[in-house]
Amino acid sequence: MTPLSAGAETRRRGGEQRRRNPNRSQSAMAYAFSSGYGILLLLFGLGPALYAVYLAFTKAGSFAGVDNFVRVFGDYRFWPAVQHVSAYLVIWLIFQIVFVVLLALIVHNFASRWLSTSVRFVYYIPGALAGASSVLLWLFLLDPSVSPVSGILRGLGFDSFVATVSLDNLPVIFTIVSFWTGAGQWIVIMYGALNNISPEIMEASRIDGAGPVQTAWYIQLPLLRKWISYMVVMSIAAGSQLFVEPRVLSQASKGVVPQDYSLNQLAYLYAFRQNDFNGSAAISLILLAVALILAAFFVFRGGLFERD
Repeated sequence: MTPLSAGAETRRRGGEQRRRNPNRSQSAMAYAFSSGYGILLLLFGLGPALYAVYLAFTKAGSFAGVDNFVRVFGDYRFWPAVQHVSAYLVIWLIFQIVFVVLLALIVHNFASRWLSTSVRFVYYIPGALAGASSVLLWLFLLDPSVSPVSGILRGLGFDSFVATVSLDNLPVIFTIVSFWTGAGQWIVIMYGALNNISPEIMEASRIDGAGPVQTAWYIQLPLLRKWISYMVVMSIAAGSQLFVEPRVLSQASKGVVPQDYSLNQLAYLYAFRQNDFNGSAAISLILLAVALILAAFFVFRGGLFERD
């Protein structure tokens, strides 16, 4: 090999080495940044979940089979809590799907970009008040004596806070509170999904004479199917964990709303009132199993992981 060719070979190898090194450093940085999340996931996610599985199938340190589940199923408070959460989930999911998609379509069809941006920002504001702070705000709105919408409440026949938060009204109340708090972020997500629809497809529909309703029904909604499925899955995960809203209302209403209204509340009572962590873990696993089954149904029906 001549000195000239040897020098060229050395430069070529050096260039390849320099190209490899940035990739290795980027991979190392990626692992370093994600390691913090991985450690926290193991400590506060996977670890407690595995411990809950252990507690659910043991009693006093020995294997108990399904005894904890049988005992929970036989609790007189369990099935009413299941009915309460189920009623809330059904009403909330229907309300969420219909109005989130409808509002996203309306915002997307605004001709003025400035107006569209302003409306999306207004939709997102309620998300700043989440959890207990949102419920505290609604305590004032639901009390006819101090509510700014007391005229509407009295017109519906609710003359007191106790009458407003009666058991029959709670699924609707929790639906309104949850929608007001979390719908804005989903509207923004759906809006982004609508923007990803090919302009050529939208232009073709207009050339074929399709109006806004036909375009939404035959083009936009089918292309939003995966995003709607994703919203439903996340809503099921959040809605099945109903806890803060009924707990705060129970304290504010002085017992009108029972402390075992939801399954999460019942699990809390098992753990911290009855000192029965095994029963509490059994309720948690039941919630997990139901949520996973429902999520799997919507994932496969919605084609969430299908390639376009």
